[in-house]
Amino acid sequence: MSYFPAFFKLDNKKVLIVGGGFIAYEKLIHLLDFTQDIYVIAKEFSDEMLLKLKEKGINYEYRGYKVGDIKDFAIVVVAVDDIALQKEIFLESKNYNCLCNCVDSVDYCDFIFPSYVKKGDLTIAVSTSGSSPAMAKYLRKYLSMLIPDSIVGFLQEMKGLRKTLPKGKERMQMLDKKAKDYMDSWN
Repeated sequence: MSYFPAFFKLDNKKVLIVGGGFIAYEKLIHLLDFTQDIYVIAKEFSDEMLLKLKEKGINYEYRGYKVGDIKDFAIVVVAVDDIALQKEIFLESKNYNCLCNCVDSVDYCDFIFPSYVKKGDLTIAVSTSGSSPAMAKYLRKYLSMLIPDSIVGFLQEMKGLRKTLPKGKERMQMLDKKAKDYMDSWN
């Protein structure tokens, strides 16, 4: 079965990452595009991970996972090679209504990380539901090349217009025409 695509607002939602290696670092980098309310625990940290944690002021601890660590978190990302620990954390997450992602263990995932393009307010997610993360990566790169960097300014302009113009059919038609004209200018 495929994953349902959704965009979550992470304001006031704490994220826990369990793990300090390369994959944990990749997940941290993705999450930092959307929130800094992140806490990391790991027995060991890669140099790259420690540098990024310190640079961004992210709190972290050198230690293993303990039962109850996730109780105050909305999301937990488990990036460790220990499948038994992944299963334990996933099952525990159900007690706290905490969404869980165990890297490379789809059986222990409430959600997966899509490959995505982010340019200002634009976010486009690409997923193969775990069938081929490599294909999702190449589709992301392809889509990223198609979208001009000017999209950032255009979306800021559109956001301003939506805030200042009165709601109604005329506003909707004008904004629709602006979006169409902008897209037509790409060719």
